[in-house]
Amino acid sequence: MLHAGGTGPLDRLAEERVDHRFKGLPPDAAGLTVGELAGQRRNLFDGGFTTPVLALSAERLEHNLALMEAYAARHGLAFAPHGKTSMAPQLFHRQIEHGAWGITLAVPHQVWVARAFGIRRIFLANELVDPAALRRIAADLAADAGFRFVCHVDSVRGVELMDAALRGAARPVDVVVELAAGEGARTGVRTEAQARAVADAVAGVGTLRLAGVAGYEAQVPGASPERVREWLERLVALAVEFDGAGRFADAGEIVVSAGGSEWFDAVAAVFAAIPDLSLPVLKLLRSGAYVSHDDVHYSRLTPFNRVPEEGALEPAFRLWAQVVSRPTATEAFVNAGKRDAPHDLDLPVARAVRRDGAERPAAGIEVTALSDQHLWLRTAAEADVEVGDWIGFGLSHPCTTFDKWPLIPVAEADGTVVDYIRTFF
Repeated sequence: MLHAGGTGPLDRLAEERVDHRFKGLPPDAAGLTVGELAGQRRNLFDGGFTTPVLALSAERLEHNLALMEAYAARHGLAFAPHGKTSMAPQLFHRQIEHGAWGITLAVPHQVWVARAFGIRRIFLANELVDPAALRRIAADLAADAGFRFVCHVDSVRGVELMDAALRGAARPVDVVVELAAGEGARTGVRTEAQARAVADAVAGVGTLRLAGVAGYEAQVPGASPERVREWLERLVALAVEFDGAGRFADAGEIVVSAGGSEWFDAVAAVFAAIPDLSLPVLKLLRSGAYVSHDDVHYSRLTPFNRVPEEGALEPAFRLWAQVVSRPTATEAFVNAGKRDAPHDLDLPVARAVRRDGAERPAAGIEVTALSDQHLWLRTAAEADVEVGDWIGFGLSHPCTTFDKWPLIPVAEADGTVVDYIRTFF
């Protein structure tokens, strides 16, 4: 993915110098460019990398990208994976190479990162009311006829603020009315009557264009297959109603969008039944955590568990840390902690132990707590753990894994590091 010597923004990532900004890299690599270090194809385990160090599996990353490309194509879905999961432009482009329509983001800074690296289609899954950000979006739309930008709107007040900031813009900003996933959910209008009022407000200004409807089914309170499907059917019914009322006449296509990483099977099933409308329908799925998947949270909740014939995602992250203390027969501590491992959903899970070049399963080792720079391990009688051992941990929640590591080695199964993923949080 890195190509030193090129002139594009991704190529220039290869020209960054290895230094103190990047955790876990070999000390003797300081001063090399990232491209030069990648070209050396060092081994993660004996090439000078220091612990803690996070690695992405090259094979599992490619598997997950290909699996979701095939899934979206099989179900007739456009795909705009949520880029805030990784904030890694190299992965944005890998996803687009694997058929993604564009990238979903959450806040203006993320949009600027994506634009700096050449992303032409962006779905902002939030209402955008910041005047400075809106003026920047308007300038980008004016300067680049190929730039497509869509964002949520869920209030009349939001329409008023957007209109005030965008007056005089060369192109209208496309918006989709966000329907909340029920009372107690996150953002979005709570009722169809509120959705109509927002759509009326959009129709009353020249700076916005109503392009569709959207929402986030993972926020359905007490989510179950039945409740998620019921909400998705409400979302589709709202699109059908708006189309019948001529609300999308100027849109060119109608965007109907949903999709987290827990219920995209329901999205595929309900979107497959969208009737013919007056314009082509862009059925836009936005699941993002698939790219690295995880060992705990999404591994339990992935739709592929419910529909195994569709395939299976594979956890691609492995955090390697070193045992630095073994104070008792039932305790051990490694030198990774909250600054290195996500802990907002589930604790890391010990998967492997390496000693003297040999790797074995991490039997009898359980993570019980995290300090700033230590994982607390409980060790059973069968746990063979010594100071100096490397332990590999599976992680939960990719969104808060990527943000802790600005440069992530991509390693093949034998440990050969073939690339480095740069993140921007």
